[in-house]
Order: sequence, then structure tokens, then C-alpha cells
Amino acid sequence: MKLIFESDTFSFELIRTMGYALCKGADIGECINTAYRIKDNDFQSWYSEWFKTAERTQQIANICSQNGNRVSASEAYLRASNYYRTAELFCREDSNEAKGEECYTKGRENFIKAVNSSELTLEQVKIPYENTTLPGYFFKVDNSGKSRPTLIAMTGYDGTAEELYFIIGHAAINRGYNVLAFEGPGQGAALRFQKLYFRHDWENVVTPVVDYLLSRTDVDSKKIAIAGFSLGGYLAPRAVAFEHRISACIANSGILSFLEGVLKEQANSEYIQNELKKEDSVEINAAIKKRMETNTSLRWAIRSGFLNFNVNTPHKLLKEYNKFTLKGITDKIKCPTLICDSDEEHFFSDQSKKLFDLLKCDKEFIVFTEDEGAGLHCQAGAQSLSNQRIFDWLDKILNV
Repeated sequence: MKLIFESDTFSFELIRTMGYALCKGADIGECINTAYRIKDNDFQSWYSEWFKTAERTQQIANICSQNGNRVSASEAYLRASNYYRTAELFCREDSNEAKGEECYTKGRENFIKAVNSSELTLEQVKIPYENTTLPGYFFKVDNSGKSRPTLIAMTGYDGTAEELYFIIGHAAINRGYNVLAFEGPGQGAALRFQKLYFRHDWENVVTPVVDYLLSRTDVDSKKIAIAGFSLGGYLAPRAVAFEHRISACIANSGILSFLEGVLKEQANSEYIQNELKKEDSVEINAAIKKRMETNTSLRWAIRSGFLNFNVNTPHKLLKEYNKFTLKGITDKIKCPTLICDSDEEHFFSDQSKKLFDLLKCDKEFIVFTEDEGAGLHCQAGAQSLSNQRIFDWLDKILNV
């Protein structure tokens, strides 16, 4: 599926942003109008036009708020939050870091304003983690204090906790689940403002999250589930391999090996494996940098990786990717696990099935298709269908 742009990356990101119209995170007309102003494959043009749309939408929200139009303000703040997130996506080069931080900050501020103007019941939380804390949101169905099933929602390589509300949070709340959406090392505010970088041993991130949830009386300790999206499709299974207080796991899309997902059949070649043993590789760095000149998706992935992992060469980034593997530990996953895949998956093709085949636990595999409009990575643009199938499975597993 492609829309407006020839670039697979720009088209996917447009559909991703538009898809949140389902829960008032976008207006389709605003998105299409913005997209037609953007020069294909031009990162600066993408940033400039989405930033303009976000600023305009925020101004609408401010006027509505000043006039006492609470619902209108909330809806406009939600859209502005999503548009600022979209504007930030390609601000990963050093020269654009200040722009990226501004977009992230404004997106977060607009989201909080949206919630404060709505009927949503939200707590901003700080989860104790090592010598610091992790930022997150705890969404409650209501203020009754009733103990409820609770979903831990996690993003991946480039998402935010705010976006998790659009992806799955609002669907969970409507079905009677509390939701804890948080950002771990390498993500969102934990990355931008705390300088916490990605780590492969994600159980050390999730265990403090579970500890936090078990301290709350409004969480049913026997019905805690975890859902990871995009790179979260590695992070969630990795966590439950070692953290057994979680009752169900959802990986969308599942990832067995991050490096294999990126390099495909080249990942296990003798040449690549030998080069990864080195401290750095002039050949790999030169080859990847050459491809980055013409490949938009690769350029974004590498520049984002430099930021997320705190490395400065493509070779060092691939060495970090190589740590993100579930090989040898899939038998440690004990809880029921749902692996989701999409038939036009362009980031991690075939990784979901490889992970599923190695699981020994109670498991289910769902493939979303292009024919039903859900074939893109993490079912971008098909959130309603995606959440219907995910929660039908989860309700059955948790007996909700």
C-alpha cells in the first residue's frame, strides 16, 4: 500500500499518522494537505510542513481552550501532539537535534493538555529504575479504585508513550483495561532528557515496571499483560523470558533477531560475523554510508540508531543490533504469547514466523493482510482491526 509518496518510508509514515484519526489523533484532510506540500525523500521538507500543521493545530486548540470549548480543545491538542511526533521523525542528524527535541517536547505537552481537557483518567508516573526513574502514563478506566486487568504498553525504535495511546491505549481502556504506557532506555523522554540508551536485556527494564504495578491496589496482579510494538516485538518477549509475573505477551511484529531483520540473509555470512568481531570496520562503514546517500529508510534508521544507542558509526550500531536476539532463550517464555505479523512487513520480514516456530509456550500467530488493508508494519492505518483481534485473544487468555 502506498499513498501520495513514491518513497516507501514517507508513505508508511503518512499512513501511520493518518491512522490515528480513529481516536481523534488526526484529521485525514489535514494529513493529505500536509503531505502534498512535502517534497518526496526530503527530510527537511517533511519536518517543515508537519511542524507548520502542528503549530496551526495547536493554535486552534489554544483558542478553543481560552473560549471554554473543552472538547474541541482536547481534540485539537491530540492532533497537534501526533503531528509534532510526525515532524520529529527525521530530525535525527546532529544539525537537527534541537528541532527534534522541540518537536518531542511540544508533542508531549500537547498530549497532556489534551488529556487534561478530556474525560480520560490519567496519572503521569515515574517508575523507579536503577538510580533514576522511567517516565510513563497510567490510564485508568475510572476513579473507582477497582482492581482491573492491566496492560503494559511498549513502543520500539522511534515511538513515544503518547503514541501508544493511539496505537492500543484507547482500545484497551474501552475494554476495561488499565494501561501503563512507559518509555524505557533509548525511547522518548528517557532518551531525550535522561540520556538513557537502548539495552538488549529488557527484563531489567520491565521487572521494575511490574514491581511498580504490584504496588497499586487498582491492578489485578494475576492479570498483567505486556504488548510491544515494532522493536517492542523483541523487547516484550525478551522481558517475559525472565519476568514470569506477566500473564500474557503480545509481540507486534515479533522479532527473533534484530540484526537478521535488518540484514536478512547477509546477517550470518562469514564476512559479516567476522567484521562484527572487530572494534570497528572501515569497509562496513563506507558501504553503509554510501547506501545512505540514496536510501531514505536506511539513512533514517542509521541516524536514529546513533541517537538511540549512543554510537557514532554504522559498524558499532550493527554490533549493538547483534545483541538483540532471542535465540537460545525462547524456551524460557512460559506465558501465553500472541505473535502478530503483516504480509507486507517491510522492516522485519519473516522474523515473526521464525520467533513463533521456536516458542514452546501456549501461542497463537495472526497474519494481517494487504487485502484487508492491514498489511503494513504493525498494521499501520488499520488500528481498529488490529486491536479487535489482539483483544479478542487477550480477553480469552485473561478471562476478561
